[in-house]
This record gives sequence, C-alpha cells and structure tokens, in this order.
Amino acid sequence: MSIYDIPVTTIEGKETTLRSWEGHVLLIVNVASECGFTPQYEALEHIFEEYAARGFFVIGVPCNQFGEQEPGSNEEIKEFASSKFGVTFPLLSKTDVNGDNEHPLYTELKKTADNNGEAGDVKWNFEKFVLSDSGEVLGRFRSDVDPEDDALLDLIEDNLPL
Repeated sequence: MSIYDIPVTTIEGKETTLRSWEGHVLLIVNVASECGFTPQYEALEHIFEEYAARGFFVIGVPCNQFGEQEPGSNEEIKEFASSKFGVTFPLLSKTDVNGDNEHPLYTELKKTADNNGEAGDVKWNFEKFVLSDSGEVLGRFRSDVDPEDDALLDLIEDNLPL
C-alpha cells in the first residue's frame, strides 16, 4: 500500500486520502495550540506561501498527546490557527501520533530516522516529516528544528521543480 492510500480526515471532517496531495512535496507536522513551539505556525505558513506555486504543501496534524497542549475541538483548532497565525495550509482532524491509537500515517512516517539516526515515536509537538512528490519520506526533523532551518529548506527546495 502506498502512503497515498492511507485514509485521513480533514479538520472539516471530510474523509479522504493523501492521494489528494500526490505529486507534491509535503511537510507533515504534528501541531498544538498551547506549546512553546506553537509560534512555528507562522514559519510553516510562510514556507507554504513561498513554495506552494512550485508544488509544495504543509499539512498540519493536531495532536493532544504531548502535555495535553491541543485540548480544543477541530473547529477551535482551525479558528486558532487561522486567526492567530493566518494559517491557510491544510489541517487534518486531531489524531494520535503514538501509541495504541496512532494514526496509520504516523506508523509509516515514524519508520524514518532523524538526522541523529533515531526512528520511532514522535517525541513532541511540531515534529516534521518531508515527503517527496512520489511519497517517499525524505527527512525527519524534531520539534526544535525551525521550519525555516537551512537543512529543512534545502531538502524541500532540492525536491521541488524549478
């Protein structure tokens, strides 16, 4: 099964798959509204706007597993992200990224090691995965890596058409 066949639900409640974004470079990020890393929303929106015309999407995945820092409903999360940070990139419905109820998307993503060679569980909010336009996971960046970090941007740029 391709990563594009994995069912997902948008924050608006629409059932779909990642196939909607096939052919695009993706940055998938687990997000939270009450985290010290929450200001990364601004940089995520900035790079989405900068690279969208070249086939790039950020996909936010709200998750309440880390310090219960995403307590709101899907509607509240969407309103917060758009009103506070101007987020226009797609958000999925709130989901688990680790544990017994982890989403199958994260079961696949977590097989990829970070730059220290460590795969496995997501450690905190705002962990980032870069996917190629063919669905291959190209890189994993932990929460403390800013979305506008040179290594992350270089990986995105290197995989986008000119």
